[in-house]
Amino acid sequence: MSDTAISNDRDTSAAFPEGGMGSARDFFQLLKPRVMSLVIFTALVGIAVAPGGIHPVIGFTALLCIAVGAGASGALNMWYDADIDARMARTANRPIPAGRVTAREAAVFGSILSVFAVMTMGVLVNWVAAALLAFTIFFYLVVYTMWLKRRTSQNIVIGGAAGAFPPMIGWAAVTGSVSVESIALFLIIFMWTPPHFWALALYRSGDYEKVGVPMLPVVSGEAETRRQIMLYSLALVPVTLLPGFLGFAGALYMGATAALGAGFLWLAFGVWRTGPGAAQDKAAKRLFGYSILYLFLIFSLLLAEKMLGLGGTAPALTL
Repeated sequence: MSDTAISNDRDTSAAFPEGGMGSARDFFQLLKPRVMSLVIFTALVGIAVAPGGIHPVIGFTALLCIAVGAGASGALNMWYDADIDARMARTANRPIPAGRVTAREAAVFGSILSVFAVMTMGVLVNWVAAALLAFTIFFYLVVYTMWLKRRTSQNIVIGGAAGAFPPMIGWAAVTGSVSVESIALFLIIFMWTPPHFWALALYRSGDYEKVGVPMLPVVSGEAETRRQIMLYSLALVPVTLLPGFLGFAGALYMGATAALGAGFLWLAFGVWRTGPGAAQDKAAKRLFGYSILYLFLIFSLLLAEKMLGLGGTAPALTL
């Protein structure tokens, strides 16, 4: 089945329960706090491992701006995707489809937070980091949410770049530049995203098919999705070793990351060799859960080496 055969346009006629002006908890949910927590952590690592130093107050400000920008992206994503969120079991109770917040309130909320985050970053930190933050918000909303998500099975491959920018923004907050090292941090998350989300899509494919979102299992089938998960996993593991090869990670990072990568490949192989049914769903859920821990531990190792003084000391290769 082709991408265009399954894709659909946004249903602007979708009706939601009357309501709006929900509680503080509802507006906090618009920020996608679980996604935001990973953004904050990877950005913190970018700040910590960047060469040079940053005043703690400026560093905290940069981290806050990245968090608010990520939350703003989440709110704007929920505004635009409210029509399909209402039809998917996993998202039907989000604030907009449940009627606790109106689509207009979410759009205004996300827009105000976006402007606040970018301008604060520019004025109080630096404009390179602010520009990267602005581009990240634009990329997630316009390139991924509005353009790619409903039109191609490669949506998560290209769109995953939005989630890979935070450590690069954190690095730029310290150095005022983009470097080869910060691109390596970007690439780790960028290559991790497809197998992570395709594992989820394997056991949630019914939801995506119902709303016409052309995720890979819906468009190309489960067997092709399992194959792509294996291929991207094989490409991911060497990329995670780039910090050591570039000289800003040490032996602890390299050894532990190689071991973690072996575990990732084993679970990806388990998904690849299963057939459709309960066994596939079980293997996909196992890989999805491990993938979250995997990324967290990789960035934790970079942070731990920095705090213990065990990391590499290679100078940043500024672009």
